[in-house]
Formats: sequence, structure tokens, C-alpha cells
Amino acid sequence: MEKKDEKGKEDYSFEEALKRLEEIVEKLESGELSLQEMVTNFEEGMRLSRHCKKILNEVQGKVEKIIDENGIIKMEDFPC
Repeated sequence: MEKKDEKGKEDYSFEEALKRLEEIVEKLESGELSLQEMVTNFEEGMRLSRHCKKILNEVQGKVEKIIDENGIIKMEDFPC
């Protein structure tokens, strides 16, 4: 179930990528993979990890915080 766009980059949502990362970790921890399978899974895991980090950074830039200044509540972008 590998989702990739035409450029070969993962097209997973954050939740899908995290679930796939968990599956990869379980495989790697099982000790039942060949060296080549371990390397392939590790590479995929690193791509997914970068993908998740990118999504988190994008979300962090969009998160708004509420500030109470002099009794007035206003919205501000959360700093990245």
C-alpha cells in the first residue's frame, strides 16, 4: 500500500505516514528481515519521517493562539 505521486514522493496524510512508520519499526525490530530489506525499510522510514516533520512544521505555522491583552481576546499566528 505505498502511495506515491508521479514524482515518487510520499502522498500520505500525517496519520497514514505515522501508521506506516509504526509498521516499519515493527518490521525492523522483529529481526526477521534480510539486510537489504532492512535498508529498504529504513530508507522508506526516513522519507516518511521527513514527510511527517514537514507536515508538522506547516501545521505549526498555521496554529493560532489566543492572547488576552487588556481584556481583549485576539488571534495571532503561532510563530514557527
